[in-house]
Amino acid sequence: QLIARACLLNLSFCAIMCGPMNSSPEANEIEYGGDGTIVSDMFSLLSLCGSYLNKESKQNSNQKCKLSNPHALVVHCCLALATIAACLKSEGKSSASIILTSSHKKQRSRLSVLAHLSSADDTVKSCLQPHCAAATLALSTLISLENGGQTRSSLCETALALFPRMATLHTLLKLWLSDGSEELCRYNAGLLNLFGLRDGSIGLLETRLKWGGPLAVEQACSVGIPQLLIRLLTDGFSREPSDGKEVLTHRSGLSPLGVAWTLSALSQCLPGGVFREILYKREHLKLLTDMLSDMHLKVLAAWTGLGGGKKGVRELINSVVDILAFPFVAVQSSPNMPSTSASINSGFLLNIGSPGGRIGTENKEMLKTIEHNMPQYFQVLLEVGVPGCILRCLDNLNMEDISRPLAIVAKMVGYRPLALQLLREGLLNPSRVAKLLKGPLAKETLLDFLMIISDLARMSKDFYEPINKAGMVEYLKNFLSNEDPDIRAKACSAIGNMCRHSPYFYGPFAANKVIELVVDRCSDPDKRTRKFACFAAMLLITMTSCMKNSDDLYLSSQSYFLLPRKIKPKAMLQGP
Repeated sequence: QLIARACLLNLSFCAIMCGPMNSSPEANEIEYGGDGTIVSDMFSLLSLCGSYLNKESKQNSNQKCKLSNPHALVVHCCLALATIAACLKSEGKSSASIILTSSHKKQRSRLSVLAHLSSADDTVKSCLQPHCAAATLALSTLISLENGGQTRSSLCETALALFPRMATLHTLLKLWLSDGSEELCRYNAGLLNLFGLRDGSIGLLETRLKWGGPLAVEQACSVGIPQLLIRLLTDGFSREPSDGKEVLTHRSGLSPLGVAWTLSALSQCLPGGVFREILYKREHLKLLTDMLSDMHLKVLAAWTGLGGGKKGVRELINSVVDILAFPFVAVQSSPNMPSTSASINSGFLLNIGSPGGRIGTENKEMLKTIEHNMPQYFQVLLEVGVPGCILRCLDNLNMEDISRPLAIVAKMVGYRPLALQLLREGLLNPSRVAKLLKGPLAKETLLDFLMIISDLARMSKDFYEPINKAGMVEYLKNFLSNEDPDIRAKACSAIGNMCRHSPYFYGPFAANKVIELVVDRCSDPDKRTRKFACFAAMLLITMTSCMKNSDDLYLSSQSYFLLPRKIKPKAMLQGP
């Protein structure tokens, strides 16, 4: 218990647990998790406890156990291992070898110990015993360290062979929804709820879905696992009938870590067809947005157990965003997606590794269904207030953590009904824009925000006024001189679209000398920047030539003659 608490309080303590106690300063390479480390001793202790808990030991009732309470030792040893693994993952570690060593033999041996303890008497109901639940949690958390990559490691292959079958996982989830599971949550006066003893089975399911491919998703959907996951998300505070009336029943629910695993598992199931039930039903979509309420996020930020704190808030928001983005990713990844509609490049970060990205090539009929039902999806998003919910999430995140929520804003803004609600909720509030553009934004996040401005301007002149009030002219002027060519190109694209429908921006552009800077970009060393700059320059010149002021006409003619000769005939044909 002390080890688990120490790791939660100070993440650097995890390295001490995994490193050798007497390592030489001259050693070039440290063998983490190997002999002489505390985690190695933990696995030795678990192996010893397992020998007393297996069938052979039980048959010999005359043999006295040298350990006073092997069940409790397994519980706390496994919870300590789970805590170490979860803390390492929160620090960005992406390999379980830091605990299991780099030896394939030791990896398999240690995973086998945990797998054996997770179902000690080979019955599903045994998983409700505290020591089995703790071992399952340790196994899940250890393997989750391998889930960060896009390819399945050999360690994952070893672990998957030890995992229960999908049908068994289905039975386990049903058990966690039964009244019998409450006994487990009251174990040790409920103090272990901090570690999420219910979460282990969901972690195993999430890993099997992630690495099992379409077959695993099909198996999960065929037995109703997504529906059980939704029930688990609502089980902590459920309504049950009593004497003809509905009453609120408080139950021990999932920990924040378990919620993140549940949402990830749901996301993996979406290509199986359950997206209709999860995303097109108001009550299910509201369940997701309720998790992103200010009150819940504040409580989560204060949670000191696994999956809590600021990093827990980030993981929860990102998990919900990944589910909400599924239809957008599917439609925008379609090979038939026209470039004139919502930008296919907006929110590209969400496309990476998303199940929706494979729909266009793997299931064209499902893609047609998603495309046909997008208006219905928009309607549910608007009814539940998803656009405003996502914007409020930005206020609960550090600047370096807003990439994914802003990416889905970039996807939503390409559709007028969603764009209108985003603006009403303060998307272009000057203080919000200033916080974004004056802060340390990641490149892909800045590109998404520039794409938001560009898509709004391209859609309608109705959005020109809020763009101007947000102070975007001055920001775009500075971006025209950015050292990154992608940012310069996006700035030129946005400026061009801000001239597409009317001369509204003539005054601000003239006052800030934007026209001359755009013309300079027509000779930019970057090809894409030149392309967008030529488009923007000709629209700017056309806009000023329509003005009646003689000074404006002079500026228009001078700007035109500054254009490189070879692009003058082509400039009017260019488009962002």
